Amino acid sequence: MPSSGADQRQARLAAELRANLMKRKAQARSRRTGEADTRPEGLAASEGETEKPGKA
Repeated sequence: MPSSGADQRQARLAAELRANLMKRKAQARSRRTGEADTRPEGLAASEGETEKPGKA
């Protein structure tokens, strides 16, 4: 018996959801096992004046 369009859509969405969940879990695992970020917090302040766009 052929599947209806709604059944096919539901199966496709379920497969995409599983793939997305697996990808997110892999990202979380890699972040957990990675090195701590050693960069200082925030952005470094610029020194001196910079030319503003649109000003000639």
